[in-house]
Amino acid sequence: MMSLHIAMLIGLLAPLAVAILTPFLAVRHIWRDAAGPIGGVITFIAAVQVALSVLDGKTPRLFVAQIAEGLAIEFAVTPLGAIFGVVASGLWILAALYSVGYMRGNHEKHQTRFAAFYAVAVHAAMAVAWSGNLLVLFVFYEILTFSTYPLVTHKESTIARNAGRLYLSILVGTSVILLLPAVVWIWFSTGSLDFRPGGFLDGQIDPSMAPVLLGLFAFGVGKAALMPIHRWLPAAMVAPTPVSALLHAVAVVKAGVFTILTVVVYVFGIDFLAKTGASQWLVWLAAFTILASSMVAVTKDDIKARLAYSTISQLSYIVLGAAIASSMAVQGAALHIVMHAAGKITLFFCAGAIYVQAHLTKISDLNGQGREMPWVFAAFFIGALSIIGIPPLGGSWSKFMLMIGAADSGYYIILAVLGLSSLLNIYYLLEPVSRGFFCAKTKSVEVTFHPLLVLPPVVTAILSILLFFYVDFFFALTKLMVTS
Repeated sequence: MMSLHIAMLIGLLAPLAVAILTPFLAVRHIWRDAAGPIGGVITFIAAVQVALSVLDGKTPRLFVAQIAEGLAIEFAVTPLGAIFGVVASGLWILAALYSVGYMRGNHEKHQTRFAAFYAVAVHAAMAVAWSGNLLVLFVFYEILTFSTYPLVTHKESTIARNAGRLYLSILVGTSVILLLPAVVWIWFSTGSLDFRPGGFLDGQIDPSMAPVLLGLFAFGVGKAALMPIHRWLPAAMVAPTPVSALLHAVAVVKAGVFTILTVVVYVFGIDFLAKTGASQWLVWLAAFTILASSMVAVTKDDIKARLAYSTISQLSYIVLGAAIASSMAVQGAALHIVMHAAGKITLFFCAGAIYVQAHLTKISDLNGQGREMPWVFAAFFIGALSIIGIPPLGGSWSKFMLMIGAADSGYYIILAVLGLSSLLNIYYLLEPVSRGFFCAKTKSVEVTFHPLLVLPPVVTAILSILLFFYVDFFFALTKLMVTS
């Protein structure tokens, strides 16, 4: 096995190497298209080794540069970072394969540019996951934003450019106006930005100001898509579906909720938040976002738009777990990063497969199409069940833990919120499946079969099942996150 130092270097630099090499490999399209999946496999192997070392009680570190006393460019992998790193690198393998099928099947232009920036985004996500302090996290959070902008605007249409402007204005605006001041505030208050188990703000700031500081983080991390800082996400659906999968499952929104969860666990500390009640307001804002976005999702006929609002709702499950500030709720939130990633990437893979193979984007046009694309609709069904939280799918574990955490902390109304949200999930996620399999066909279309569009969602659907039975690896990391 490689040393931890080498594993961290490979995990961080392999995606960047893919991005740099992609334009040179474009002389042979098959070389260019193979680079992403190969880079994903290499990165995933490194991420798994790093995660296993974290399970052994180690903290893998990679020092880059000292900026000032107590302030360094350094990577240090926490249990939560190990989880995110494994998820981002593992799903990149399938997303890269899927991207090849989608971009070729849909005859998209600028495929080389697309593949290069896709790899840069994964590099930034890995750096966010393994960041050792708030400075490193902030820098790569911004790199992730700017590297995904060309992906959002890939089609170069007026709608795409407008979506890109909204994307940048909200994500960069919130991070510069709110997130950066929060980081500076912590630096001046404590003299440190390093993540520490149990947090380090207790006794360092006035408890009455803790809700304000938490608010700067909650709204400054626009990628978490809390209402009303959420409009960028539905607008970004104009991008090709592999980008939507990247935004919703692999990198962008997961980087957002990962950041909030990291701040709660390793900066504030869940004991400090529970003692001061500083996060109570965030519990109710997350609950409102869960229900409001679910209700909006019900009204959307466009498949990707419905899935976008579903993502906003599911992200707030993670924020909710962080805000409840109990060990069980925080573990459920961390586990939901994994479970939602597997389920939601399945749904977006299926949406893209339906679009490329049958040129359909509206749910109302899916009547009877399930018999034409049985594997795709079956995968959608399994992914939907996981998002809903039905056993034996992985999503049932995280939702169960969130409910236990809410009950233990006395948030009994939250149990009703989660129950109502699940009912809404059933309605808006199972409608495409019921239309596809149980309604008479109302639109005749010619369906073309693309293996690279069908295989990835089938694999991620199977993964959603396996995560129910083989959750111990991730559960052990979440437990270590709240006990170390």
